[in-house]
Amino acid sequence: MSDPTTSDTKAYVFDAYGTLFDVHSAAGRLSSEIGPEASRLSQIWRDKQLQYTWIRALTGRHRDFEAVTSDALDFAAAVVGGIAPELKSKLMSAYMKLDAYEEVKGVLSELRSRGAKLAILSNGSPVMLEAGVNSSGIGDLLDANLSVEEVGVFKPAPAVYQLAVDSLGIAAQGISFQSSNRWDIAGAKAFGFRTNWINRFDQPDEFPDMPADRVLSSLLPLLEG
Repeated sequence: MSDPTTSDTKAYVFDAYGTLFDVHSAAGRLSSEIGPEASRLSQIWRDKQLQYTWIRALTGRHRDFEAVTSDALDFAAAVVGGIAPELKSKLMSAYMKLDAYEEVKGVLSELRSRGAKLAILSNGSPVMLEAGVNSSGIGDLLDANLSVEEVGVFKPAPAVYQLAVDSLGIAAQGISFQSSNRWDIAGAKAFGFRTNWINRFDQPDEFPDMPADRVLSSLLPLLEG
């Protein structure tokens, strides 16, 4: 597949968590209440959140992302010695309104001004995604805000990626898909999307046999063609 730099890219589809929104910003805001284990709790929370989605996708035991996120936080809290119930409530509320990365709104605005269709395609529940896009001020820039709840299975199930094709009315080869999650890029590439791995933290490549079309350090290079 050719690099996603040609003019036949008709739509840009974005993963939400880790790509547009900083998944560690919830614990970051409450780090003084969490204490010295804040960073560790946040990393375990994220790792377990993802692991739980994969297991549920493979076993057919679906729960929505809010429930999975809550379960993952319970596990993370147990590992670090426990947190107060009111702190868990604060963390879950903060997760609904994660910080967007600094370039997100500007990049989406410019891509939209160029005539591209824009969408989110996420494991997040509709309520979570609506809260996230509203708090970050990007809702008006999106043509679609797509949740896996429409198909009842988490990524990287092909049915999830098909949601973008069906919603936008654009064939897979005309869609550029952006995610910070390397496994998500592998799934999207196997489905047929053009792919940009947003490798913000210079992580090693886990799936060299399923390469991304491009590896970017942020969303900004999308504006370069």
